Amino acid sequence: MPGSGRHVTLLTEGTYPHAHGGVSTWCDQLVRGMPEVSFNVVALTGSGREPVTWELPPNAYRHTSVPLWGPRPRGRAPLGTSRRRFLHTYEKFLLSFLDPQAHCDFGTGLRELALLARQGKLSAALRTESALRTLMWIWTMPHLTTAAARPTVHDALTATDLLEHALRPLGVRIPEDSVAHAVSSGLATLPALAARELDGVPFLLTEHGIYLRERYLGYRTEAQRWPVKAFMLGFYRELNTLGYRKADLITPCNQYNRRWEERGGAPAERIRTVYNGVDPYAFPHAGPEPATPTLSWAGRIDPIKDLETLIRAYACVRAELPETRLRLYGGVPAGGEGYRTRLEKLAAELGVADGISYEGRISDVARAYAAGSVVMLSSISEGFPFSLIEAMSCGRPTVSTDVGGVREAVGDTGLVVPPREPEKMAAAALSLLADAERRAELGRLARQRVIDRFTLRRSVDGFRQIYLELAGIDDVVYEPHVETVADWTVELRDPWYRDPWHHDSALDGAAW
Repeated sequence: MPGSGRHVTLLTEGTYPHAHGGVSTWCDQLVRGMPEVSFNVVALTGSGREPVTWELPPNAYRHTSVPLWGPRPRGRAPLGTSRRRFLHTYEKFLLSFLDPQAHCDFGTGLRELALLARQGKLSAALRTESALRTLMWIWTMPHLTTAAARPTVHDALTATDLLEHALRPLGVRIPEDSVAHAVSSGLATLPALAARELDGVPFLLTEHGIYLRERYLGYRTEAQRWPVKAFMLGFYRELNTLGYRKADLITPCNQYNRRWEERGGAPAERIRTVYNGVDPYAFPHAGPEPATPTLSWAGRIDPIKDLETLIRAYACVRAELPETRLRLYGGVPAGGEGYRTRLEKLAAELGVADGISYEGRISDVARAYAAGSVVMLSSISEGFPFSLIEAMSCGRPTVSTDVGGVREAVGDTGLVVPPREPEKMAAAALSLLADAERRAELGRLARQRVIDRFTLRRSVDGFRQIYLELAGIDDVVYEPHVETVADWTVELRDPWYRDPWHHDSALDGAAW
C-alpha cells in the first residue's frame, strides 16, 4: 500500500533527537513545520542510553532508538538448509564489495540478509565460525590486494563484529503506509532499502554532508589494520551506491552534493536540490558590532570543524591586531573531550589562550553571531551549514572554508578560503576587520541573500510537496508563497511568521 503522504518515517543516524547540530536542527524544523504530517522517528544511536535532547512535537507520534552498539539482538543462527542458504548469500555479499571481478550484486545480498534480520537470525548467523571462515578464504584469495596484507583471524573477527553492528538496522520494520525518509546516506538507509524492496515503501534520501567522504576521512585515524578498514569502506561504498540507485528521490541540500551523488550512480532525473532554510525572524539583524574586534564561531567542538586551523588563523590575526578576541560557541559531544583539550594545548603553545573563550551551548544562537565582528567557519567537510546562513541572516560578514555547499550559500556576500590554510583564513579576517564599511555592506547583502533564497518556509514547503508526490497524491500542487525583502522589515506583515509552524488549512482540506 503506497504512503498516504500524512505519514513519514524519519530515519536518522547519530543526530535527531539525541544530539544537537545542524542536521538535528533541520529535522526539528521539518517535523514542526508540517504539523499535518505524522512522523515516526527511528534514530540509530550508539549504546541506546543516549538522552533525548530535543522536545518532540505532538505530530512525532513515535520515537524508536536503534542502538548499534547495545546488547546483541536475540535469536539463533539458521540451521540445515537455511544455514546453507545463508552461507551462499553471505559469500556473494562479501564478494560484491571485496572482489569487483566476481560481479556479485550487493543489493541482492542485502535483500536476503534483510529477510534474515526480520526473523531475528542475522546477528547470530554473522557470528558463526562458518561465516568467519567464509570471510577468511575470500579475503586471502591471491588476486585480491587484501591477501598481500595477510589478514589475521583477529582482523576477521574485528571486521565481522563491525559489520554485524552496522547491519543491525536491517531488522527495523517501517510502516507500509508511510514514506521512508533517510536524512543521511549510509546506515540510515538500511531500513528504507529493505522496506522499499520487500514492502514497496517509497524511499526519500536527503544528504547534508557526503556520508561516504566522511567515512573515508574518519577511517584515516581509526586503530584497525588496513584489511579491516578496506573491508568496512568497501561495504560503505556499495551501500552508498545502492542507496543512490534505489531511492525514489534524492534531495541534496546543495549542488556540490548533487555532483557527488551523480558520480556515485544516482540518476540525475531523481535528484532535486532543496536548500536548508532559516527563519529570518528568529535570526534578525544583529545590530551594532562588539566594541572589541572579535571573531566568533558556532558549532560543535569536533575534529571535522577543524578548530585547529581556526586557532592558528587567530594567532596570525593576533600578531597584527593584538586586541582581537576569539569566542567559540558550542558544546563538546560525548567522547570529544580529548579534542577540546588538544585545542587548549594548541592555543597555549601559540601564546593566544588568553584571547580565546569557550562559551558553551547557548539557547539563543543568534547571540553567538552578534558577539562577533566577523563570523568564522573552518570546517573540512560541510553540507549546507546552518551556522553560516544563520550568521548571514543576522547581517554579519563571514569567512568560511570552501567545502560542501559553502560557496553556494555565501555567494558574493562573504569571503571563502581554502580549508586547512590558516594564513589565508587570517588574511581574509584581517581584511574585514580593517574595513568597517565593507563589513556593513557584506552583512546587509548576506541578510538579503538569505531572505531571497534560504528561508525556512521555502525549505519546508519543498518537502511538503515532495511527500505528496512520493505518496502518489499528484492532484494537488502546493504553490509556496513568494517572499521578498519587504516581508522581513521590522514589522512582520505575514501572520505565518508570528507562528512559524502555522500551516495552510486550505491545503490540508484539499490534500487530505
